[in-house]
Amino acid sequence: MALRQLIICKRKTGLQDQLKVLREKDAEFVTRKETMKTRENELEAAVNELTAESTEEEKAVVDESVASFEADQESLTTEEAENEGKKATLEGEITALESELEELNSKELNSKEPAAKGEGRSKKNGGEVRMTRGNGFFKEMGNEQRSALITRDDVKEFLTRARTFIGQKRAISGTELTIPDILLETLRDSMHRYSKLVSYVNVRTVKGKARQNIMGAIPEAVWTEACATLNELLISFAQIEVDGYKVGGFIPICNATLEDSDENLAAEILDAIGQSIGYAVDKAILYGTGSKMLLGIATRLAQMAKPTSWNDNAPAWVDLHITNLLKIDPAGMTPELFFSNLVLSLGTTDNKYAMGNTFWAMNRKTRMALMAKMIAFNSSGALVAGINATMPVEGGNMVELPFIPDNDIIGGFGSMYLLAERSSAQLAQSEHVRFIEDQTVFRGTARYDGMPVFGEAFVVVNIANANPTTSVLFPQDVANTVATPKALPIAGTYSGAQSVALTTDTVGATIYYTIDGSVPSASKTLYNGSIAVAATKTIKAIAIKAGLADSAILSAVYTITA
Repeated sequence: MALRQLIICKRKTGLQDQLKVLREKDAEFVTRKETMKTRENELEAAVNELTAESTEEEKAVVDESVASFEADQESLTTEEAENEGKKATLEGEITALESELEELNSKELNSKEPAAKGEGRSKKNGGEVRMTRGNGFFKEMGNEQRSALITRDDVKEFLTRARTFIGQKRAISGTELTIPDILLETLRDSMHRYSKLVSYVNVRTVKGKARQNIMGAIPEAVWTEACATLNELLISFAQIEVDGYKVGGFIPICNATLEDSDENLAAEILDAIGQSIGYAVDKAILYGTGSKMLLGIATRLAQMAKPTSWNDNAPAWVDLHITNLLKIDPAGMTPELFFSNLVLSLGTTDNKYAMGNTFWAMNRKTRMALMAKMIAFNSSGALVAGINATMPVEGGNMVELPFIPDNDIIGGFGSMYLLAERSSAQLAQSEHVRFIEDQTVFRGTARYDGMPVFGEAFVVVNIANANPTTSVLFPQDVANTVATPKALPIAGTYSGAQSVALTTDTVGATIYYTIDGSVPSASKTLYNGSIAVAATKTIKAIAIKAGLADSAILSAVYTITA
């Protein structure tokens, strides 16, 4: 790292320390406000006790107390406004340093990775044209950094292969577009932009099915004489077993976009992949079912009994559905009392195993509700909200996610959530899926597994006196589900013999059936035409497709009358 970058990092650290001190004062202001509120109530009672018979001395004492209170209140307001101003100044200076550092890092990257073919310039119509657009995936990169990335040989090859495939007039089967290593790293880094929670949890890159060792609570060292024998410290280890479940889908890209510049091609593909996967990962970290996906925080806290899938070597399972699923009744509460109760609820999280800071996820409506409770007037008489990107008093970062139900706050010590990330990321394409729409479909996949290692480190709080939501809907895995067979006509009582047809909405599925009440399977009768029913029959059918789970069994009773 260059000297200038070291200096910037040092200055940034110093400013962050100053900002931390200023933010710690926020808790002091809250305490002082509570004291002022108590004094105000006492003075109000004293004023109400004054009567016509009160002596001048008694009235003077009350007047002096009121004047002193007003002076202290004005002083508190001024101090708080000054503190907010200092915080804003420091935040602006830190942002400026980060921008300067990013620019220096970009220049350093360009010097280490020299761009081929004219230093990031592309020839067009016989002249030099510098690529200046930075939309989508590349919007946070500088022009030089973006150009250097796009013009690398391995990235060029990747993009050229993508364009070559779209121009071919035959089907491409089994062809994979392996993303170059540098794009893999860029895509992984961009997950911190697309996924709002990845930067707060414990991400481990693993291959295949893996076991992750987890240390229990750190033991306390024992004081003794300088020359005495040391005491043995007991450290317990547990082990989490993680698999690799696939998340992804296919993305249609307009062929006109594919025929446009290299930058637009890469930006559209990678930006769409990053957004879709990042959203799915965030949702699963909080609400994942644990079945072919991550086990979510809320799902873990809602467990009322140890699941059969809980690994024997994993940390001891603890029932948390009462202690860590909480609600607050805000009716009749002052803002001070409300936040006091909220902080106590958030404090349920146990940090004895945790490292790092907390995060608190909620939707925008919930965050606005918290801001509304913190609205006050500053020294200039303007309305301000004493809440920005961190939870008041507690200090953890606030994260907005639209899929979280209203009034729910979910979070804790993110380092206690293990997110296992697989190393491979691939794209495959086909120009035939949406031929008429003039689109090429790209397939994007990633593989993750994860779970809260210690559920005690997390909590869900509802601030509207309702039970917290512990499960949300995920998109149905329609592509890997066999539809239950249907019988036409539907089951019922009919007059005279009937001809029953069996169908399924799953393309490529095979139907097997029985009419003797036994359970159908692939060893039973294969359906290849209508079934004649001339008496009471119970038709049972099942649809089977290779590689997919069997559907539920259809049971249709036909009663034939004379």
